Amino acid sequence: MKKKDIIEFEVDKMEFGGTSVTLIGNREVHMKGGISGQRVKAAVKRTRSGKADVKIIELLENSPIETEETCKHFNECGGCTILSVPYEKQLEIKEKQVMDLFLKQDLFGFQFLGIQGSPEDKLYRNKMEYTFGDEMKDGPLTLGLHKKGKHIDILTVDGCVLVDQDFTTVLTSSVEFFNEKQLPYYKGMNHKGYLRNLVVRKGVNTKELMVNIVTSSQVDFDMNEYKEMLLKLETEAEIVSILHTVNDGLADAVQCDELRVLHGRDYIQEEILGLKFKISPFSFFQTNTKGAEELYTMTREFIGDHADKVVFDLYSGTGTIGQVMAGAASKVYGIEIIEEAVVAANENAKLNGLTNCEFVAGDVTKTVKKLKHKPDLIIVDPPRPGVHKDAIRDISGFGSKEIVYISCNPKTLVLDLVEFRNYGYEVEKVKCMDMFPNTPHVETVVKLKKVR
Repeated sequence: MKKKDIIEFEVDKMEFGGTSVTLIGNREVHMKGGISGQRVKAAVKRTRSGKADVKIIELLENSPIETEETCKHFNECGGCTILSVPYEKQLEIKEKQVMDLFLKQDLFGFQFLGIQGSPEDKLYRNKMEYTFGDEMKDGPLTLGLHKKGKHIDILTVDGCVLVDQDFTTVLTSSVEFFNEKQLPYYKGMNHKGYLRNLVVRKGVNTKELMVNIVTSSQVDFDMNEYKEMLLKLETEAEIVSILHTVNDGLADAVQCDELRVLHGRDYIQEEILGLKFKISPFSFFQTNTKGAEELYTMTREFIGDHADKVVFDLYSGTGTIGQVMAGAASKVYGIEIIEEAVVAANENAKLNGLTNCEFVAGDVTKTVKKLKHKPDLIIVDPPRPGVHKDAIRDISGFGSKEIVYISCNPKTLVLDLVEFRNYGYEVEKVKCMDMFPNTPHVETVVKLKKVR
């Protein structure tokens, strides 16, 4: 087997994160994508001792476990890679993948409580970030998601099963509107063009909708006509926020140079477990609202009653977890590096009448040292890269008897748990929560206890 060879094989083991590993002879063949039992044709990208990296060219035969009905974009869109697998089987696969990661790091001897499925495995997303482009070079304007394995081609995903009809209505109406206006989309190669992204957010429990059109400043276009078009749409949720974000950044990411409010307010509200939260256009909020309620309930059960104790909520974002836990603590301190999120967190605490919550802006590694109180319990909910080693050292240095770690990436989670073990913390119990049905991702909640 050498570079540029074309090979055919049956996919063996699915690994966490949407990759697969197949043993061919004495060589491990690693591939992005692939479902156990599929027969594929692939091109060899590179080889090294005992390993090879390949890229799928063609799906020759479906897997016997692919028995579920899919959407019309499946295999073209890069989103729901395991939509064809029945949901119960998806949960079984994810549970095993997470446990394999724990065992690889010699993490065992804890109570494993399995995996909890999402209350809804379809129509569950409360946020979508769409990109303007075209499906083929010089084709008509499209608005949607990147095609699988493509950096440029955009597919208008009007049949997506992860979002409800409100998202589809806004998506299709927007692409029709801007097609008529013949405005150029922004091309990342030469940084020329106008239309960049459309971000739609929904308060699932409050029935509030936000539409945020993102453009460069290269065209002087009056967005009021677009606003009027949106307000005439028939949607289940009320459109309470229409925004125009100007983004002249070179990166292929939604960032804000200027925010213009075209209609209503610059936030929507959502309710989680009886608490209200303001969600601004750029603040982090779990994308599966009903799943988030289950996740936070699970976390609260892991924590138990800490009515007379101090809780640290690290990487606190807009303060959802800290506030949900506030009823079971004497004091909650939240630390988050993004200042806008901290402002929102303190506003949300005030909105909910919580006087025992305080959110502080700063880097976790530096800020934890400055807090006056020592924690009885620490909640850690870091971004995908996990917790920095220095932060693990400082967090452990507080000597908290318990740590609850919520992770959206079990690959970095298990590495962090090994580090915590070096500071005297052992894993007491673990439970997975599937926040992202039909995708390769899963949340994991771990309770650590200080043993030495």
